[in-house]
Amino acid sequence: MHIEPGVVEGAKIFLSYATAVGAFGLTAKLARDAIRDNGGVTALALRSLLTTALVFCFFEVLPHHPVGVSEVHLILGSTLLLLFGAGAAAIGLAAGLLLQGVLFAQFDLPQYGMNVTTLLLPLWGISLLAKRIVAPGTAYVDLSYKQALALSTAYQGGIVAWVAFWAFYGQGFAGENLAAVASFGLAYMSVILVEPLIDLGVLAAAKALSRFSQGPLFNVRLHHSAA
Repeated sequence: MHIEPGVVEGAKIFLSYATAVGAFGLTAKLARDAIRDNGGVTALALRSLLTTALVFCFFEVLPHHPVGVSEVHLILGSTLLLLFGAGAAAIGLAAGLLLQGVLFAQFDLPQYGMNVTTLLLPLWGISLLAKRIVAPGTAYVDLSYKQALALSTAYQGGIVAWVAFWAFYGQGFAGENLAAVASFGLAYMSVILVEPLIDLGVLAAAKALSRFSQGPLFNVRLHHSAA
């Protein structure tokens, strides 16, 4: 989901600064909610460090391929949300992306506002979706495939929608740009075939190893119903 350099240039890039501010505002809200309802400040700090390290590894270690206007990554946004909560997941996505740019991909830094918006707004969306489709009495380790698929589809769909927005905003609706956006979208949505299975596998492992997957490092909702 890294927007390629040159897709949005000049004065147009200032819009990405505004959307990033909005995304950081939502992240602050998710962090505040986590402090209040999901273990407190220490738990959020520990989970955020863990999610930052994981996101950095996702970007640098897992396979990623340039397709059309962006790159296809296995980000596992819904997995991070389920295991660590929305606040820590949002902080980890923003910090991991920044860390990767500073250390290994400085050419991506001008696109940071676009890329962080593309990651964080869909995460906020699935945090709301999870409240609607997962009953308060259901712990996340007991999610069904249908629920995991819905969360993954919504997250990946949100990423594709934002990438398409940036591409059309920056380059218009010429045939070549339409083809590039379409090729990226088709390639990225293939992640949906994999991510729900990863989610269920990780949740099954967390359930089997419940003595190790409870405590400040993990989302309270992973093993417990909502308050």
